[in-house]
Amino acid sequence: MSFTHLDRRGHARMVDVTEKRPTVRSATATGTVRCSDDVVRALRDDAVPKGDVLAVARIAGIAGAKRTAELLPLAHVIGVHGAVVDLTVGDHGVDITATVRTADRTGVEMEALTAVAVAGLAVVDMVKGLDKAVELTDVRLVAKTGGKSGDWHRDAAGPAGT
Repeated sequence: MSFTHLDRRGHARMVDVTEKRPTVRSATATGTVRCSDDVVRALRDDAVPKGDVLAVARIAGIAGAKRTAELLPLAHVIGVHGAVVDLTVGDHGVDITATVRTADRTGVEMEALTAVAVAGLAVVDMVKGLDKAVELTDVRLVAKTGGKSGDWHRDAAGPAGT
């Protein structure tokens, strides 16, 4: 078995995608920020002392998607041509969904995951003064389209994405 991110000596390397043709690709990831009933109430009442949590988290998630290559050393710098970060307050906390799109040589799975993680961390940062036990959980890829490997959806993939 050969690994695409290792050279002949086993050293990490960035995969060369120069010869690949750009194609339309998308990826969707989800995650959850679990928090106390008091925080949920404050979120619903727009009463979090630091301000509009969902707006800040939405912008943070988009910025995270655009800066993924700066954070992950083997990720390619790609054009993020679309990024949507949705946050919904539920009884348990905040559900986050991010969809990232591009027309490039490699996929945007890491950008979607980064968008969710950064949006979630922004929520945590804004409510941690109200709930020290707040936590970001269940960050996962749920779908991708395009590219050589084609489309993938978590619900169709079986247990643990197999």
